[in-house]
Amino acid sequence: MPELNLIQHHPAEGPGAIAEWARLRGITLNVFRADLGQLPPMAAGPVILLGGPYESNAGPEWLEAERQWLATSLEQGASVFAICLGAQLLALSLGGNVRRMPHPETGWTALSLADGQTLNVLEWHEDAIDLPPGAQLLASSEACEQQMYRVGATRVGLQFHPEWNAESVILLNEHFGDESPLPRDQDDRAAHAAVFEWLRGTLDQWWVATGFL
Repeated sequence: MPELNLIQHHPAEGPGAIAEWARLRGITLNVFRADLGQLPPMAAGPVILLGGPYESNAGPEWLEAERQWLATSLEQGASVFAICLGAQLLALSLGGNVRRMPHPETGWTALSLADGQTLNVLEWHEDAIDLPPGAQLLASSEACEQQMYRVGATRVGLQFHPEWNAESVILLNEHFGDESPLPRDQDDRAAHAAVFEWLRGTLDQWWVATGFL
């Protein structure tokens, strides 16, 4: 079976719907907890970077180790699919910038995709990305223009959270309590299903482009 490495940064922010996609595609997902000092071996293989409640420009000491790991992996040609904090780390490594937004963007948010589609996705972030050189903008929202970008065929960054399914939201709400701005006690099944359909197609395209089938 093909294998794919995934870096998790926080106990309450796991792979979520990405694990379901991997199961459907027969891919073994190797999860590394960067916050526990775990990182994949230094190599050019594909990797998924998840989010987390940390500043991409600062943060704890283990995050600096990941920044160095990512820079070296990119130099070796690694393919990266990065979400929220991960997308910010990827942008910084490729020469972009990350800045604080005037107001956080949270909850269900309407995205405008470059192909003309619209998609409601979950958000929870206070920082925004200024795209790295050569990046193609793929999605925007009213509050944050840089919602999704691509550099080449195999380096993709998403500011939003398509991996958060209903179980993810429950776990996040339990962990963060009143601090969490995510929806509670509402029927979001149709919205989650639409996001998963989009995520599955997007990850399929990325996975084919990596050449690691």
